[in-house]
Amino acid sequence: MTEQQRMLSGQLYISSDPELLSLRRHARQVTYQFNTLPPGESAQGMALLKGLFAALGPNSFIEPTFRCDYGCNISIGSHFFANFDCTILDVCPVTIGDNVMFGPRVGLYTASHPLDAEVRASQLEYGAPISIGNNVWVGGSVVINPGVHIGNNVVIGSGSVVTRDIPDNVIAAGCPCRVLRPLTQEDALYWQQQAALYHSSKE
Repeated sequence: MTEQQRMLSGQLYISSDPELLSLRRHARQVTYQFNTLPPGESAQGMALLKGLFAALGPNSFIEPTFRCDYGCNISIGSHFFANFDCTILDVCPVTIGDNVMFGPRVGLYTASHPLDAEVRASQLEYGAPISIGNNVWVGGSVVINPGVHIGNNVVIGSGSVVTRDIPDNVIAAGCPCRVLRPLTQEDALYWQQQAALYHSSKE
């Protein structure tokens, strides 16, 4: 197996492998271009990221600055929004569904290191994939750790550190992040009423 194949499969690998160095260098070149575009060039910026990522759905937008390890291991659905300073360490696949919103300074970290200091010092590392379902809002300064799956229709409170899977249809927050309560029909009804009031005020 190549070091890239080992990395993507979650096995120990060496990140200084020439192929991986080349891929990371390319990602840095693309994200540098993206992050230094003048205001008003969002279409060009998203075209740069679309060429870098494995997938980037329509009507998606990422605010500069954005950083990633490889980019080619990131798959994002439609109507995605990431606020300022998003970081995705994609040594393993990162999969994000439709209608997902990130607050500022959200970090998705698939990368990890051995707990044993001697092995860690030998430059061996590994990772685990991250996946996020549809209709998810991730608050500002949230960290999502390796191997985490977040379900559909989830709200993650700002400042949370997500260390384990989060099921569908819940609000979760904390360090470590835990489920606070389910999202209910009462929640939906309240916000639908608020939206109706807003639209009626525009008539």
